[in-house]
Amino acid sequence: MTTTMIFAGSGGQGIQFSGKQTAKTAMHQGKNVTFLPSYGPEMRGGTSNCTVVISDGEIGSPSVSSPDIAVVMNLPSFDKFEPKVKAGGLLVCDSTMIDKKTARTDIDVLSVPASALANDNGLSGFANVILLGAIIKKTGLFTLDEFLGLLIGGIPEAKAALREKNEKALKLGYEF
Repeated sequence: MTTTMIFAGSGGQGIQFSGKQTAKTAMHQGKNVTFLPSYGPEMRGGTSNCTVVISDGEIGSPSVSSPDIAVVMNLPSFDKFEPKVKAGGLLVCDSTMIDKKTARTDIDVLSVPASALANDNGLSGFANVILLGAIIKKTGLFTLDEFLGLLIGGIPEAKAALREKNEKALKLGYEF
């Protein structure tokens, strides 16, 4: 089985982090994985997206033109990637940042007010992790404990304060 994903938004929203964490967890499961980042030269505030391919078999290309799952965190990313989601696929939106609805009836949509949830819970800057929790629950790609263990385990001691916030954000999205 192969799952293709695109994470997209603005630089600074944690798009690359989300893709890397997803790829890392899939690698831990023994899957074949590719991660391909793409971002504008201005980084923070510019465009940012990445693709992740997870497969039981060999992966022919890291490029994804029609993803099974698209995670979009701003309106330009919605406009660009919503039409590309494979029929039967999943579109995950931060509904705080995207007030637009899809007209497509051939895809599943998961709208999570991730930015509002983050701000309301003292987790500003963790909307991406909230979305990851919601994706884990919706898709079953990973168990919450597996993903959380790798997420928290990857945070160095010098940034130990981030462990609690990441855990809280992931669980908030999972329980949404």
